[in-house]
Amino acid sequence: MVPTAPYANDHRDTNGPGDARPNALKIIRDEGLDGGLQGKVCLITGGTAGIGIETARAMHATGADVYITGRDAKKGVAVAESLASDGKPGKVVFLQMSLDSVEEVSAAAAQFLSMSENLNILICNAGIVLHPKGLTKDGFEKHFGVNYVAHVALFQALREKLVKSASPSMSSRVVVLASLSHQASSVNFEDINFITRDYNPMLAYGASKTACIWMANEIERRYGSEGLHATSVHPGAIHTEAARHNPAGDAVMLKPEMRKYRKSPEQGAATTIWAAVGKQWESKGGRYLAEVQEAEPLKENDTSFPRLGYAAHAYDKEAEQRLWDMTVERLRTKQ
Repeated sequence: MVPTAPYANDHRDTNGPGDARPNALKIIRDEGLDGGLQGKVCLITGGTAGIGIETARAMHATGADVYITGRDAKKGVAVAESLASDGKPGKVVFLQMSLDSVEEVSAAAAQFLSMSENLNILICNAGIVLHPKGLTKDGFEKHFGVNYVAHVALFQALREKLVKSASPSMSSRVVVLASLSHQASSVNFEDINFITRDYNPMLAYGASKTACIWMANEIERRYGSEGLHATSVHPGAIHTEAARHNPAGDAVMLKPEMRKYRKSPEQGAATTIWAAVGKQWESKGGRYLAEVQEAEPLKENDTSFPRLGYAAHAYDKEAEQRLWDMTVERLRTKQ
């Protein structure tokens, strides 16, 4: 039987970046997949920085073809060339894409479809954190549009390829980056864009991450029977450039009490990789993962730090279906 929390002991006494907690390449080795996915294809959004690069590095170690997206073409090409120099057989290809625009997402998806016959793993890694108030080019609140809506648009464009690529020996998978910050807010269907409420970046970010959890849950519900499974993951606290828009949040990450919990980018990619290739998730999904295991419910009056459980609103079938239908309809009007 595959253990449900194979690295629980490594997470009991944390000591900051580089401690005993596993990194992404260790997950690959422990799963016996070093060079073991030749001929498979993985697409990773935001694969040119932070945990995205380490996710791509680990996936390429399997021998799979890896496609990474990012906004900066010069940087993206350089990252792809660097990742491809590890001696593994799979190629690494950069696709320019901004999640701020559904049109750009659609164009990048079309480019990918013209380049690859298959897609076995889609990792929705890219996102923004604690930005000032603003809208995407399509009129969505910035966090909601970039972190959630754009990834739904990408999934919809690639869905048929994912389903087609599933086989009895290997299901297709979608991994959506969430966060423990989903605890801060459910989705306010009546005021997603903060028109009637004072803007709060933590609430905006938290709602977008709840939406990401719901996205994975709904994909599992709709397509699990077709061999396409989805999970959402909390990567952990990683001090990357993503927090540069919020000095207060940046300061929290640098507090001494946070140091023990912080992870390196390599460690931050571990739960994503476990979700993407772990035997535990070969034929199931619809779960929220953290610390390389399935997260437990958030306990009432929990005063621990950090609070790693999932909020009650993380699993809400009616809301998940409502948000999915609303999003797909909005995307239809953008085409």
